[in-house]
Amino acid sequence: MAGIIGAHGQGEGIGALGIAPMAQILPIRSSTPGNVGDADRLALAVEYAISEGADVISISSGGGYSARLARALESAHTANVVVVAAAGNKPTDSAVIYPAAFDTVVAVGGTDRHGQHSHVSVTGHQVDVVAPAVDIYSINSNTGYRRSTGTSNSTAIVAGAAALVRSKYPYLPADEVVHRLTATAIDKGPPGRDDQYGYGVIDLVAALTADVPPRGFGSASTAGPDGPGATTAAADGPPAGGERAATVRGLVTLGVLVAAGGAWALFVRRRRRSDDPPPRISR
Repeated sequence: MAGIIGAHGQGEGIGALGIAPMAQILPIRSSTPGNVGDADRLALAVEYAISEGADVISISSGGGYSARLARALESAHTANVVVVAAAGNKPTDSAVIYPAAFDTVVAVGGTDRHGQHSHVSVTGHQVDVVAPAVDIYSINSNTGYRRSTGTSNSTAIVAGAAALVRSKYPYLPADEVVHRLTATAIDKGPPGRDDQYGYGVIDLVAALTADVPPRGFGSASTAGPDGPGATTAAADGPPAGGERAATVRGLVTLGVLVAAGGAWALFVRRRRRSDDPPPRISR
């Protein structure tokens, strides 16, 4: 997942290049040495990322709910952090999983090689956007490169897109970053938001260049009752109709950052001080 987000190649057109190659990556593993995690450990990782100044939190794992995780994600929202998480993969998951199911988290589904809804991606009213999820190539610490399928990949792509938007628009609030991503997404399926594609397929060029009015000014809000920025789940229990799950598991086995049975979180960090030079975006 780190490679999809921030791989910077080996120079002269050699090696893998991520979505945001100039992003600073802070990898945090929230599972135990036996690759078993829980929602509270993931909450601790989110809390640590906030304390380290993360601008974007990318979570390619899920499955569990806890009150502490709900509070941690609310804290991330209050701290102006964009949180992106995988919606889940069939057949293991039948609906959007936690933490993607939380209202303040951008839930990412997946598309196939033809830009259509991927058979591996779960559907649900919490899905916000989709991105490529099938046969995604990136780096692997053991073999050099790898190819994989799953919404972990699409989550990393969207996290990289969020990092680029935050780099180009450093003073844009997190909710407006999400709005820019959803408002410029390419609509698929039935007109408007739907449970397969959310608001559509991520369009990075449009997200970085389009004239997007702020939420509530001249365009439909991208945060409806179930969209990002809506009321956060109560801290003492899951949202109505949700299921409490003790174990948080990784979605796929992908190198050292996401492991099956574990819970890994990647935190894209791009803090800019007032005396820093203007951010640059690699092409």
